[in-house]
Amino acid sequence: MRILVTGAAGFIGSHLLARLASGGHRVVGVDDFNDAYEPALKRRNVPAGADVREGDFAAAEPIFQELRPELVVHLAARAGVRASIRDPVLYERINVSGTIALMELMRRHGAGRLVFASSSSVYGNAPVPFREDAEGLEPLSPYAATKLAGEHYVRLYHKLWGLRATILRFFTVFGPRQRPDMAMHAFARLLRAGRPLPLFGDGSSERDYTYIDDIVDGIVAAVERDDALEVYNLGGHRTTPLSEVVAILEKHLGVRAAIERHPDHPADPPRTFADISKARRNLGFEPKVGVEEGLRRFVQWFSEL
Repeated sequence: MRILVTGAAGFIGSHLLARLASGGHRVVGVDDFNDAYEPALKRRNVPAGADVREGDFAAAEPIFQELRPELVVHLAARAGVRASIRDPVLYERINVSGTIALMELMRRHGAGRLVFASSSSVYGNAPVPFREDAEGLEPLSPYAATKLAGEHYVRLYHKLWGLRATILRFFTVFGPRQRPDMAMHAFARLLRAGRPLPLFGDGSSERDYTYIDDIVDGIVAAVERDDALEVYNLGGHRTTPLSEVVAILEKHLGVRAAIERHPDHPADPPRTFADISKARRNLGFEPKVGVEEGLRRFVQWFSEL
């Protein structure tokens, strides 16, 4: 299959490139190597021999003309809840307008299938476990709102132009190559430098952490299934308190954390927890790597930076 991957040099995209290529697909990646974090880190992410072109959606038309992709895996986005509060206009432009621009390219060039990366953040404070058919979703941040808006536009393109689409809601992905702004990576840097960890709340907030290899398993299963229009949660199907994450990092890094307490942040839900029964049933999705083992692997990678 001919596949285009956007955000190909990022955390998830770089892992996905290697997996898809090993499956015999013709894969081209595109990434604008923006300054959301150090572009050199993204360049190091790119697997040896991978075909990754530099540019934004406006520069992607020649790739469509050359590759004639049958499927697009759309991972490119501005991520980060707190950063989105500081600059919601930027997030709307990239995550919403950018997604529409990409689907217009797909429509013009006959690319009939899309796998769209959404986020567990669209659920806001919905009751747990989060189910794909939850109604009345109220995002808590501009980032989450852009992801939900992107989902709505994907559904619209399916309805108006027959786009076949799979929407994947990722739950707190972690592992090697994790973005530097994400909590585990930021905590590890601070711990190694002997600096205090800023924690919002009392440490009891819980997240459904999902190891990168498990996420890639779910994406590949969605690529191979070809749904007309479906939404799936991809999560670890277990919750871990923030205080436990810190304790595991302390153990693997061999240091003790000095905690700097802050009030709960209004954009942070107290708990995320994925109901993955639909992904299990349709995609054969089954998370295999827990938080303890995943953090051990993350710290091993981090220690080599």
